[in-house]
Amino acid sequence: MLAGTALALAVVSTPVIAGDSTSKDKKEALYPNATRKEPKLDLTSDKDQKALNEGLDAANAQEKDKAIQLLQPIVDGSKSKYAQALALQALANLHYNDGDVKGAIDLLKRSLDIGVMPNDTYFQLQYMLAQFYLADEQYQLAIDTVEKWRAEGKKETAASYALEGNAYYRLEKYPEAIAAIKKAQSMTDKPEDSWNQILMASYSESGQGDQAAQVAQQQLAANPNDPNALNNAVAVLMQAQKYPEAIALMEKARAAGQLKTEKDYVNLTKLYLVSGQNSGDQKGPATKAVAVLQEGIDKGVVTPTAENFQLLGTANYMSDNVAGALAAYKKAIPLAKDGEANIRAGQLLIQDGKFSEAKGLIQQGIDKGVQHKGTAYMLLAEANRGLKDKPGTIAAMEKAAQDPETSAKANAWLKAQGASK
Repeated sequence: MLAGTALALAVVSTPVIAGDSTSKDKKEALYPNATRKEPKLDLTSDKDQKALNEGLDAANAQEKDKAIQLLQPIVDGSKSKYAQALALQALANLHYNDGDVKGAIDLLKRSLDIGVMPNDTYFQLQYMLAQFYLADEQYQLAIDTVEKWRAEGKKETAASYALEGNAYYRLEKYPEAIAAIKKAQSMTDKPEDSWNQILMASYSESGQGDQAAQVAQQQLAANPNDPNALNNAVAVLMQAQKYPEAIALMEKARAAGQLKTEKDYVNLTKLYLVSGQNSGDQKGPATKAVAVLQEGIDKGVVTPTAENFQLLGTANYMSDNVAGALAAYKKAIPLAKDGEANIRAGQLLIQDGKFSEAKGLIQQGIDKGVQHKGTAYMLLAEANRGLKDKPGTIAAMEKAAQDPETSAKANAWLKAQGASK
């Protein structure tokens, strides 16, 4: 449900020569109420400023080698602490964009620790450090840093509370995550979709399934044509075991022609089957499941795979359409890597008294590999018994007796027949 933090990073400041008070540099302060005292800038060298400008431009252009060549000497040898700090933050960005988040954190902390930066630059970098911590899965440090940023910078933003909510969610502190995300949403008329995902997940994980479902349905109502909103709503309703509500949402989307993917059709099929199992009336929902999946297959949206044909077979079987189930399982057999479809088809053939065909399919399934081998041998024994092949029946039962799942039943049968070893 939740993606990792993705940041589009750029250098947050350009150097200002100490004492330069031209009007073009007098911008409206981003942190006018900050408790931090503005430091005195110490950049007096035109040479350093030129090198910084070129290095920062190279960093923003992702010209890594050129940026390092220009900026590292400033870090190592400039007399200006301010110049060093700006060079370090640019190098931190390069490391982050290269995937070295820990290296980026180290460089950015060094930049902040120097302290000789205007408030606007300092607090932007402090917020960036919180984002770096989140990306590095140092969630408590992300929370601590963004709270310090708010306390010292005297600034509150929706995004900062969303960052905090994300971190709390990752720490499994769900009440705190819920409070932070709701605060973020209250501060903007354009909340991000990912915030709702965190909120829904936090409600679900804290046992508030009804609240999660309510958020999901509200999000879908606001974005009725968004497939992600539909999927989120259905997933949350399923988790809350609100199967009729989930089915209703998907059927509404289906009627509007909004089921576009194989996943959509398969999920709705499974929803019907699960709801049938939970309601005690599986035939009706299973019949609808068959119709949905067959529609997807007919449209070419659902691909003809072993898994999908086995699902179709199960839906047909649960709807009492044995012939349809057998046909679907037989379609799955040549596509499957294992023998599960063979076993299911064989079981249906036994019920229909077609023992010879059942025996062949079950043996093929065993040879391909099945999860419950003892059960497969029990079915093979039943097929042999239907063919009045007692030696074959005993041999299959002896194989079933070797599986812990079926050993007791198989050994009891062998003993009753006087065939136990």
